[in-house]
Amino acid sequence: MPPMSEMADKQLSFWEHLDVLRRALFRLLGVWLVLAVGYFVLMPSLFDAVVLAPCRDDFCFYGLLRRMAAWMGSDSPFLTAEFHLKLININLTAPFFIHLSTAFWLSVVTAVPYLLYEVWRFIAPALYPSEQRGVRKALWLGSVMFYLGVLLGYFMVYPLTLRFLSTYQLSAAIETQISLNSYIDNFMMLILCMGLAFELPLLTWLLSLLGVVNRGFLRKYRRHAIVLIVILAAIITPTGDPFTLAVVAIPLCLLYELSILLTRLR
Repeated sequence: MPPMSEMADKQLSFWEHLDVLRRALFRLLGVWLVLAVGYFVLMPSLFDAVVLAPCRDDFCFYGLLRRMAAWMGSDSPFLTAEFHLKLININLTAPFFIHLSTAFWLSVVTAVPYLLYEVWRFIAPALYPSEQRGVRKALWLGSVMFYLGVLLGYFMVYPLTLRFLSTYQLSAAIETQISLNSYIDNFMMLILCMGLAFELPLLTWLLSLLGVVNRGFLRKYRRHAIVLIVILAAIITPTGDPFTLAVVAIPLCLLYELSILLTRLR
């Protein structure tokens, strides 16, 4: 790919733009493929140490829950009881395909910074220096916020959801057995959703550049947004206790306030 300075000095034709885009896609595909193969090879050890870690009582967040319960003087079983979850598999091919899909999604998550870097390389020559500085900051912010959301989802939101739903009992006559497919589907969906939810400031900033939203609009509908955030938090973590709800709702509210600050700096 030509250096960005050379690309900025000349006007590329439509087909030359397509060629630049094609090369970027091939590079991105190559990085993703290397990561996917690496995760596939390491998956047996990663699966036990990372993916299945929330199933065990020694998971770091469960110790924090017990310390929080002691600090609040609570004896709630949800916070203090030991937690061990055993998964079952009823599908002959499930372990192999879950091996593949987990390696794929982990490689996708890991490749996000490189994806944003390729986006930057593609659009930077068409931007003025002042615009380049703003877009560069936005892409860095997007990477950092995505990983913050993923980490919050993995270490707090998913363990809370798993702990509640796996122990929820509709009737004593019903024995709950959680399948491997169900566990992985919820694990990937919730963690990725949290990562995407943390992109709210970046999305708001881009919308403000397009003139769709502005600081006054976000401030005017702040109360409506908080209500929607609380409802969303209740859906993601339907445990019913204030602590669990706050774990999700407070970061999302802070993200909304950060979105207002970003539009203010426009």
